[in-house]
Amino acid sequence: MGVIEIQASFGNEVEAQEAARKLQALRAAEVGGHSEYGSLTATVDEAVADRALHLIRQLGGSVDSDISMN
Repeated sequence: MGVIEIQASFGNEVEAQEAARKLQALRAAEVGGHSEYGSLTATVDEAVADRALHLIRQLGGSVDSDISMN
């Protein structure tokens, strides 16, 4: 299976930080970005991509870019 990079934005820093913690719990390969500006980038296994997208939306975030396979 491949990996998927997800770029997301949130209304505030707290939402972005919570999403980063939960994405790490999903075993994201990498979580980065500028949570202080409400944005983050996560690299996740294809197997958990649907759960990661659901988590982002559930926490009030929106996906900023097309999902790309690496």
